[in-house]
Amino acid sequence: MARSEKRYEEIIYEEMRWLGLNWDEGPDISGPFAPYRQTERLGLYQQYADSLVKADKCYPCYCTEEELAEARNTAMAKGENPVYKGHCRELSAEARIQFDAVGRTPSLRFRVPRGEKIVIDDLIRGPIEFDSDNIGDFIIVRSNGVPIYNFAVVIDDVTMEITHIIRGDEHISNTPVQILLYRALGFPLPKFAHASIILGEDRAKLSKRKHTDAFVGQFREKGYLPEALFNFLALLGWAPPDGEEIRDRDSVIRDFSLDRVAKSPAVFSTEKLNWLNAHYIKASTPDRIAELSLPFLAAAGLKWTDREWLNKCVKAVQEYPHYLAELPKHISIFFGDVKYDEDARDLLSVEEAKVVVRAYAEFLAAHTEALGPDGIKSIFKQVGQRTGAKGKALFMPVRVALTGRTHGPELPIIFDCLGKDVALLRLQSV
Repeated sequence: MARSEKRYEEIIYEEMRWLGLNWDEGPDISGPFAPYRQTERLGLYQQYADSLVKADKCYPCYCTEEELAEARNTAMAKGENPVYKGHCRELSAEARIQFDAVGRTPSLRFRVPRGEKIVIDDLIRGPIEFDSDNIGDFIIVRSNGVPIYNFAVVIDDVTMEITHIIRGDEHISNTPVQILLYRALGFPLPKFAHASIILGEDRAKLSKRKHTDAFVGQFREKGYLPEALFNFLALLGWAPPDGEEIRDRDSVIRDFSLDRVAKSPAVFSTEKLNWLNAHYIKASTPDRIAELSLPFLAAAGLKWTDREWLNKCVKAVQEYPHYLAELPKHISIFFGDVKYDEDARDLLSVEEAKVVVRAYAEFLAAHTEALGPDGIKSIFKQVGQRTGAKGKALFMPVRVALTGRTHGPELPIIFDCLGKDVALLRLQSV
């Protein structure tokens, strides 16, 4: 019952909307086939259960859970298929009266026809055949009056005019049972398609217990963009006809077809998701990325007052993070005091590098014109003439003194984000 709590339902709505997966009808917006919660459709299920009873296609079963468990264990010990053997299938009226008299409440079991072949004409996997003799009479309504999944979904799909049932291949074993119910109730069969499950990178079934990120909200909270995750999920088990992997929602809808869905399981590759997300981060406007990154900046203790300046800093490092939770470590070079990484400390420990930084600080302090790319280049030329430093020995000490790192944005971008005054303070502190 815990899974039926309203808050879990709202989480599903929220995450689907965030992904851009919209719907035309459902519990939250109603529609022509309401109600949409199974708990609100119990009367409908009872009507169809009664019709099966009237047609003698199901029967009351008085077996207890303990008796059923014992029968299953006995069958398994003998190496037999642990299906229900039909103990109550032919109970006499007198026996039923006796069970009722002692207070046993029966469940309702479907009478599986014997000696039939059940074929699923699967749109992904082709024909899949089952023998009805390997399917024991199964419960359709529990003793408490609540229908089981296989019975309820058949009634739901028919009454809601569902034509195609597309689901994971874990449901293949449910499908012959459902086909039997369709036939018994005189319903036309829908089209079935069973897609392969998704595996983690360890090739185990993807699950929240084994794999930390298996819930949509966890990706949103890390700063993955919805269009990136949508694009990634669309490619799990489906091959676009043109081979193009960067896909927006409209192109997926336009090009998707079941004949290009793979039979083999798809593997959830974090590396590929990160590649896609990095692409969408780079393609987004700095203002959007800055807005989405505000919680991550706050969590990292990075404070700002000028939004225009923040957007400029985001643009400077926008090509580096795979997801927005990584952005603070890249943008932090523009906040507060310089924090040197190990390579930076080693480089600035050399006297020649310090000489270059001090010379650049001196020329920068004397520079009175606007500090654009030409001005930066002009100062480097003067520093090179004074110190004799060239190439990496000329540029790298300045980069490290300004950012504390040996890699990052181009120097003109760094100077633009820091401004002359902050840049000068950082150079003079070496």
